[in-house]
Amino acid sequence: MGFLYDDVVVISQSEKDESQTVITINCPDKTGLGCDLCRIILFFGLSIVRGDVSTDGKWCYIVFWVIGNSNTRWSLLKKRLLGACPSCSSASGISYYGTELQSPKPPDVFLLKLCCLDRKGLLHDVTRVLCELELTIKKVKVSTTPDGRVIDLFFVTDTRELLHTRKRQEDTHEHLKVIMGDDMISCDIEMVGTGITACSQASSFLPSVITDDMFHLEMPNELPSGSFTSNSVSVTIDNMLSPGHTLVQIHCQDHKGLLYDIMRTLKDYNIQISYGRFSTRQKENCEIDLFVMQSDGKKIVDPSRQNSLLSRLRMELLQPLGVAVVSRGPDTELLVANPVELSGKGRPLVFHDITRALKMLDTCIFSAEIGRHMIGDREYEVYRVLLDEGDGLSVPRNKIEKGVWKMLMGWERL
Repeated sequence: MGFLYDDVVVISQSEKDESQTVITINCPDKTGLGCDLCRIILFFGLSIVRGDVSTDGKWCYIVFWVIGNSNTRWSLLKKRLLGACPSCSSASGISYYGTELQSPKPPDVFLLKLCCLDRKGLLHDVTRVLCELELTIKKVKVSTTPDGRVIDLFFVTDTRELLHTRKRQEDTHEHLKVIMGDDMISCDIEMVGTGITACSQASSFLPSVITDDMFHLEMPNELPSGSFTSNSVSVTIDNMLSPGHTLVQIHCQDHKGLLYDIMRTLKDYNIQISYGRFSTRQKENCEIDLFVMQSDGKKIVDPSRQNSLLSRLRMELLQPLGVAVVSRGPDTELLVANPVELSGKGRPLVFHDITRALKMLDTCIFSAEIGRHMIGDREYEVYRVLLDEGDGLSVPRNKIEKGVWKMLMGWERL
């Protein structure tokens, strides 16, 4: 029987709830596929309210019920989801649970240098345009000059792989010009080498609030200091219910990217999901049942491995990101730590949400930078934002910290 390419990803309106859209994926399976799909859905600003996953180890069938908005680009989302699905040939077992025969070529990195007049909310407006253009921000260096000008250095990759063309660069320039108007002074785009991006690394020094206080992975039963999340998290493992699988049951409060946080943890542990169900109940409480097995096809029976997985899942649900507002000499600095998958990818739209929250709080940004750092045995993408206090910070620090946290967690309306 032939394979219908159009049937790999199907997006349709829910028959029971008009506010929901149903995304159905029917394709060959691979370890971490659920994580990759959830990350794309999160990048498009969608919330997963329900999900079903089933696989026989070679072929999978996934259904997500999502809530979007009038600006969701469904055709583009379908294209990106298709790109994440393994090819049909992988179902033969040749690359069963393995990587492709050839590793994908690293994307080209471009430097977008933007010089403009400063104003409130400028950085968020620029970041939003770059996200809409599918330009992924890898690193950023933002600084404000004494005469009120801003120099923004964005190191980006292009999902469409067209930024090397004149047309794509002109299109990027025009979109930025529309949002900035006469405030734009200059805009230059050039391809850069890996050596230049390595030199753009942020400061290697991190305050103790990041390295010591934010992440206590060895004490999962305690909430990290400064956390605004709920402590109502339950993660259990059961090896008695299924003869061939370990059941992982999770009950917790919903937040933006919840399913992605769970999936990326399982992906990092090289754990495969055979069947899973996710649903959001009243008061935004979530129930997740996952029948899983190790990469060798066996249950998770080693007590130390069980405890390690439980601890990591609990911490990811209690605090998927670290947020703190600290003193940097006489100035105030916002710090956000975003965990990176073993594959090298981090949660999308973090910088977008940070700048959006600060814009809503009417708080200006003096400088910003993004860098990769090892904290303990894990790599994090750390965002450091120096706030422009002017005659004094008008918004209390705890309000800034809480506002940014709620935006990142999708609780900005609470």
